[in-house]
Amino acid sequence: MRLNRNALSHLPIPGPDYDRDGIRAGIAHIGVGGFHRAHQAMYLDRLMSLGRASDWGICGIGVTPADRRMRDVLAAQDCLYTLTLAHPDGAREPRVIGSLVDFLYAPDDPEAVIERLADPAIRIISLTITEGGYNLRDDDGEFDRDAPAIRRDLAGGHPPATVFGLVTAALARRRDRGVAAPTIVSCDNIEGNGRVARRAFTTYAEMLEPALAHWITANARFPSSMVDRITPVTTPEVVEHCAAETGLRDEWPVVAEPFAAWVLEDDFVDGRPPLEEAGVRLVDDVTPYEFMKLRLLNAGHQCLCYFACLAGYRLVHEAAQDPLIAEYLDRYLDSEAMPTVPAIPGLAEFRGALLERFGNAHVRDTVARLCAESSDRIPKWLLPVIRDNLAAGRPVRLAVATVAAWARYAEGVDENGDPIEVVDRLAETLTPLARTQRDNPTAFVENRAVFGDLVDDPRFVEAYVTTLRSLHRDGARATLKSLVKAE
Repeated sequence: MRLNRNALSHLPIPGPDYDRDGIRAGIAHIGVGGFHRAHQAMYLDRLMSLGRASDWGICGIGVTPADRRMRDVLAAQDCLYTLTLAHPDGAREPRVIGSLVDFLYAPDDPEAVIERLADPAIRIISLTITEGGYNLRDDDGEFDRDAPAIRRDLAGGHPPATVFGLVTAALARRRDRGVAAPTIVSCDNIEGNGRVARRAFTTYAEMLEPALAHWITANARFPSSMVDRITPVTTPEVVEHCAAETGLRDEWPVVAEPFAAWVLEDDFVDGRPPLEEAGVRLVDDVTPYEFMKLRLLNAGHQCLCYFACLAGYRLVHEAAQDPLIAEYLDRYLDSEAMPTVPAIPGLAEFRGALLERFGNAHVRDTVARLCAESSDRIPKWLLPVIRDNLAAGRPVRLAVATVAAWARYAEGVDENGDPIEVVDRLAETLTPLARTQRDNPTAFVENRAVFGDLVDDPRFVEAYVTTLRSLHRDGARATLKSLVKAE
């Protein structure tokens, strides 16, 4: 049975138990991928099943060429899709999600996207545009005013193509029409993601029209959020397995772990769904929860993935179940990450569950997914741990070892001499640097645009060079053994 609205009356698995025709879009979400559909859209679907949030349906918006296929799949399926929760014991929990009610692809019709974003019914604009999508420089955190795509949008003469150009054009129309500003919610894994989003959009607006930037600052809201659910990439094998399992032909299902968390700053300008009824935690300050998630789970993933790849692992659960890698992760979490995280309710339980979550064999997350886009991830998740511990005189060796493992991985060849596909926006810069580091061991971290002044710190350099030389001389497993033994 093909998944579309005609299938809703006789679904073989649970699905929307509410009238989708009565759902109106109140949220525009930019960047509809696996995570958004496993997380935010799931929470809204849960609310709708409670008879709530009928005016908070989601209109998805695609901006990049990679979103074209999502447009086609969702159009054919009336924006319906299957979310399957894969439990550690092998139990699987599929459900058809119905909270996504429309999808617009900006390259098809940028004017339609701008008008939708300017629509008074859209009171929240949310984002999963990746950690690198905010166009901020790693060395100083400022908006990159000279990025070619930004310059092209600002030059005018054609419709905007970037998320900043599209949203800012819509905000200008709201101002000119007397329509309330929206709340803009970043759901990306960045510390202070609300502040990051505010800086990016207001800086772009200032470059376009300073008065508009003042209006946005005075009227819009940018709450920070912490989002959490491990969601691997959907592969063709997943598509076929889900079809056989559910009896539904869904061209882009999502599989995720059962754990989910969303902590959200309660700062909205024009109303919000009753998210707390769906299990979302609304707080005044998200910062400690961001530290917990990013420095433990996300940075922990980075500590696992490069060593795992170099050691020959391709699936996350297999690497997490390796006693040597698990011990390395445990020691990083306890001795280096935890001291940088404020004490909050649930911290010990969150930390205690991480290795079990990583080791869930039924999620089948890939090491390659964790290794991708490292230059956007390491500076935001792991380097803050290193900097905090250096400043406090605490241990840094294990976190720095992960940076060295990234540098070794970035050479683009594994320990057997086989090629590694380095997926990173800075690959053309970083891989040539990495390939010089046998002669110049600090070449990789001398890139100040990524690492700032860490190369000037003797403790960082000593730990980094020691691990890198061991990786070249002895390999990943022997290096891990020496790191664990030294602790």
